[in-house]
Amino acid sequence: MAGDQTPRPSGGPDEPPTGAGQGWTALSYLIAGMLVWGFIGWLVDKWLDTGGIATGIGVVLGMAGGIVLVVRRLGTPT
Repeated sequence: MAGDQTPRPSGGPDEPPTGAGQGWTALSYLIAGMLVWGFIGWLVDKWLDTGGIATGIGVVLGMAGGIVLVVRRLGTPT
């Protein structure tokens, strides 16, 4: 019953996604970086009572880290 087998998707886990997958991957890296580092900054704000400065710095660092991850994972645009 070789004809009943479903085809395997091409590409492995180390290959970058194509099409809409690239957009969703980039968006998720950026949002996750902002949320994680923003939350860490918020915790530092609560600990040191800095009035939101550390939260802003955390969000900016999260965006920068997300951009670095997008470039490393998906490569530069061609």
